[in-house]
Amino acid sequence: MALDTRTDRRPSFAGLLWGSTVGKKTAMAVSGIVMLLYLVVHMLGNLKIFFGSVDFNGYAAWLRTIGEPFLHHEWFLWIARVVLVAAVVTHAVAAYQLSRRDIAARPVKYARPAAGQRSKRRRASYATRTMRWGGVILGLFIVWHILDLTTLTVNPRAEAGHPYENVVATFSTWYGNTVYIVAMLALGLHVRHGFWSAAQTLGAGSAARDRVLRTTATVLALLLTAGFIFVPVAVMTGWVS
Repeated sequence: MALDTRTDRRPSFAGLLWGSTVGKKTAMAVSGIVMLLYLVVHMLGNLKIFFGSVDFNGYAAWLRTIGEPFLHHEWFLWIARVVLVAAVVTHAVAAYQLSRRDIAARPVKYARPAAGQRSKRRRASYATRTMRWGGVILGLFIVWHILDLTTLTVNPRAEAGHPYENVVATFSTWYGNTVYIVAMLALGLHVRHGFWSAAQTLGAGSAARDRVLRTTATVLALLLTAGFIFVPVAVMTGWVS
């Protein structure tokens, strides 16, 4: 008889953390903060378009030289892209797995709750649906945005090396504006709920700070949404051309 030489392997700390609900929520919170920081920087960079094509194109060229000569040309951009992709994938996978776990743990039928409980449940359900559908919309938008202004695949009037002109080209079309504005509205809702939720997960929330955190989340979401939408509106109205 052959001997069983297998040994029981204890799961790693990282595996245990990822397998837990708390771990997945923490991964979502941290990856969400990484993406939020990127969004703030990206929005501020986008607003340089109001200084004209020379400044905007110069800013785009400067992004490719960050870290030189220590880093090679465009290395910083690629490092940032890898970190951002890792954050997006981590966020999406954790959100999907938490959603499946929540559905699996949900009883088939609920007992009829009291009026106050029904109100809280409706609010929670609305927030959950908003986050889920908002995440789907934003995921599809990321693909579109890359094809539009990075690879220039779906931007017929785009020209490599001319980011200012390419932004104007995409926002000179009704579908470019529609896709972008809808996605930014979804982003605002996502940020508003996600910021507050991340604060709770990371232990920053409390009864005393709840109102401040909710106000901060709302203001941040409004600023990001307005800042991003400001660019296509400026192109549509001829302010930027």
